[in-house]
Amino acid sequence: MKRNRRKLLQMLAAGSAFYGPWTVNRVWSQAAQKKPLVIGLTMDASGQYGASGTDERLGAMLAIREFNDKGGVLGRRIEALHMDTETTPATGSRVAERMITRNEAAFLVGALHSGVANAISQVAQRYGCVYFNTNSSSPTEAGKDCHRVKFVWDGNGTNFAHAIVKNAIRVNGRNWVLLTNDYVWGHQTSKATRALVEANGGKIVEELMVPQNTRDFTSYLLKLQQIKPNVVAAAVGGDDIKALRQQVVQSKLDKAFAWINNQQDWPDVYGLGPDAVFGVFGTNWYYRLDLPGVKEFVAKYQKTYPGVQIKVPGNVFYNGYVSTRELLRCVEEAGTTNNLAVIKKLEGRKMSAVDRMQTHEAYINAATHQCQQTIYMASYNDKPAEPDDIFRILSSAPPQEVEDKDAIGACKLESYEATPSYEQ
Repeated sequence: MKRNRRKLLQMLAAGSAFYGPWTVNRVWSQAAQKKPLVIGLTMDASGQYGASGTDERLGAMLAIREFNDKGGVLGRRIEALHMDTETTPATGSRVAERMITRNEAAFLVGALHSGVANAISQVAQRYGCVYFNTNSSSPTEAGKDCHRVKFVWDGNGTNFAHAIVKNAIRVNGRNWVLLTNDYVWGHQTSKATRALVEANGGKIVEELMVPQNTRDFTSYLLKLQQIKPNVVAAAVGGDDIKALRQQVVQSKLDKAFAWINNQQDWPDVYGLGPDAVFGVFGTNWYYRLDLPGVKEFVAKYQKTYPGVQIKVPGNVFYNGYVSTRELLRCVEEAGTTNNLAVIKKLEGRKMSAVDRMQTHEAYINAATHQCQQTIYMASYNDKPAEPDDIFRILSSAPPQEVEDKDAIGACKLESYEATPSYEQ
């Protein structure tokens, strides 16, 4: 009895909170002792996609903050653990291994570079850890490199090509050149573009391969001047596309032929100036869509991140947010963090257009684990409503019209039995 009294006095002297009656105190103590839910943010902070990696991390953090403000998930506070994946597959693999084995991450979220996403997903599948690829867009991510634990949240190169190619052949002409970043996303995106161009009566007259981290595009632009194609289809991303766009404008080739950029991420053009936003390109979201919830979402972004360089949210931030939010919703619905239970909540999941702030309902294809969603075709906005209003949305395509059918045959998901049970 004396020992218990001495222990209580020591706690009070140390400033420990004391609550009563005992029944309430016991409930409070049990809740306080619940293990935090760790989400590993596998996002680039450096390398070719450092800017976009920062943007998607802010999106994921906003979703996590909203859940924590409501008490967390399943009575557990959510802790976000970020490690720089450096736009490098080897680093992505090491980060995923460490987060799972040493930091006990319950889930992994993030990726821009498709090679990095593939590396992370291989580690995640080995342990059974559910992994959300938020922003990398190679068709292989939901095709031959799919995994039972991996879910792909952005539109892929085939989705965007479906939305753009047929119209560009009709309007601009049949002779095309492919300008391709020399890694898996570039290769697979250009492969999808080639197939659609040829299927619609066009011709690929040449494909120019661009090494990652290229900053001088002089030789490529000279080659294009010699070829004189009707259309240049660029599958170039990150800091590379920033350099390309500036040099195209400087050489006055932005109007020499039509330019198609399969997908244009917001951080890659924000702040470059209106002249650098030329051609036609795809996106899956824009901050001035006249849809329910968009204005409120923009206001929430600006209130939460008043000091950031990018003053309005773009598609990369949006993907980081909606994917993390959906993951945490599924954990709540499953009533557990067990990977197989959460996966079953995600497979075939339908998400309303209003909830996702898009034009059409979205769904997760159970055979590939890709989120099929509205794809928008856009160009530079020559009549902006405000300085940041640099995109003009030309059209929208429902997911059924742009779905990557080839991925369904290429994807071979591991069985549930072959996927380790994983729960933190």
